[in-house]
Amino acid sequence: VQLQASGGGLVQAGGSLRLSCAASRRTFTMAWFRQAPGKERDFVAAIRWSGGYTYYADSVKGRFTISRDNAQNTVDLQMNSLKPEDTAVYYCAAGHNRVIVTMLSDFNSYNYWGQGTLVTVSS
Repeated sequence: VQLQASGGGLVQAGGSLRLSCAASRRTFTMAWFRQAPGKERDFVAAIRWSGGYTYYADSVKGRFTISRDNAQNTVDLQMNSLKPEDTAVYYCAAGHNRVIVTMLSDFNSYNYWGQGTLVTVSS
C-alpha cells in the first residue's frame, strides 16, 4: 500500500488546514500521527474504512475531524482552531489488522506509512 500525504503548510494560530492522504488501496484502518521536533510520534486520529468509525486523541477532539472518501481512496484531516503546539510533521498510516479501539492509537497497529507533511502554526 502506498500512501501520499499532502496539504501541510504555514498557518497562524486559530487558523485551519486540511491534510489529505491518498491510498493506493484500502486497508482496515487509516490514521494520522504527528511528530514534533525532538518528540515521539503521537497519535492524532483514526478512521475505519468500513462504517467510518472515528477515534481521536484528547488533544485534538473538537478541533480536528478525520473523514474518508471511499470513491477516491482518500482520508482527510480537517484541522481547525490550530495552536502552536500542533506544529509537527503529520504522517498518514494504514493498517490491515482488525485491532480493538484502544489499539487504534498505537503506531504498531499500522503497517504502512506516508512520507509526512509539515504543519507549522505560528503564534
